[in-house]
Amino acid sequence: MLALDDEQEMLVSVLADIAEREFADRAFTWEGEFPWKNVRLLADQGLFGLNIAEAYGGGGMTELEAILAIETVGTVCPDTANALYGQTMVAPRAIEMFGTETAKEEYLPPVCNGESVIAIAISEPHAGSDVGSMNTRVERTDAGLRITGEKIWVSWVPDADAAVVWTRFPDDNLGTVVVDLDADGVEIGEHYTNMAGDTQTHFFMEDVRIPEENVLVRGREAFKQQLKALNWERVGSAAYANAMSRCALDHALEYAQEREQFDQRIADFQGLRWKLADAVKELEAARSLTYRAAIGAQSQSRVPDRLTANVAKLYASETVERVVSEALQLFGAAGYQREHPLEYLYRLQRGRRIAAGTDEITKNTIADVLLDEGLPSIA
Repeated sequence: MLALDDEQEMLVSVLADIAEREFADRAFTWEGEFPWKNVRLLADQGLFGLNIAEAYGGGGMTELEAILAIETVGTVCPDTANALYGQTMVAPRAIEMFGTETAKEEYLPPVCNGESVIAIAISEPHAGSDVGSMNTRVERTDAGLRITGEKIWVSWVPDADAAVVWTRFPDDNLGTVVVDLDADGVEIGEHYTNMAGDTQTHFFMEDVRIPEENVLVRGREAFKQQLKALNWERVGSAAYANAMSRCALDHALEYAQEREQFDQRIADFQGLRWKLADAVKELEAARSLTYRAAIGAQSQSRVPDRLTANVAKLYASETVERVVSEALQLFGAAGYQREHPLEYLYRLQRGRRIAAGTDEITKNTIADVLLDEGLPSIA
């Protein structure tokens, strides 16, 4: 178990109280709707954007505190935890790490204030995990930088004001820029609904103006740093998965002690007790891996290393599927019904093995590190 300092304990206590009082009644009903009410309540309390610098409206804390927030809130309302994850560990994090002062001042305060969402746009119809096959391109014209291309499977576009877009530059190197989604030349195409009920969007950019200050990274070496920054998305994904595991386990524990069959609690049947024991074993291991990645990053320019980030992401993604599935099994037919929390969690968690790097890509990355660098030291 992670040893928290006084400030972290207070943070967890406050978030747990807010989540139980304000988020529990609406939990498991959002079905893809962005939980604006919950986000704005957290923002009003100064609890959104915890790891964003205070200069931009954030909490000035570390990613460890952001992870604690994701876990604590997600135990009650996974959809709100997803918003915390996306807006602290993904696109806004990239803007703070790599953006110009102008970009930070424009895009980060509205996120921390609960007024704006920033999406991330990487995949294209013919380029998913293979980002080297991207065709979206920035060109330099007499009128400045212009971007043309398309992106697909982009979350939160109906609610987002801008997106961090991965693209090619004139020298053919990859990089990232911030694109305002209401800019001239941006066309919102088809909206898709995935099995979790979330909306993912296909949008197009045709000769869209990109101000110089909206360029985050460009050039081979700079893009390598952008790739390293993805490790935060992976650690955040692990934290979000752990939150759902804990949420499922909480529901299963309560039900097992209330439900009776054959004149005894189902918690007294050895086979079901073992399910609970296995679930908590795996969840605690996943949490430990996640915390290790986050804490280790504090000595590495606030970026987790590839091995710990990918191991945490992979193990947590596999764990949440097993834990939620076994929790649903414990509920039997009741848990299999629409609108039941376990049925909702089962659909929601499945994306963790795809988003932020598929299991297969993640395993390849882990193997690359081992083959290039060997096993990590014991220290």
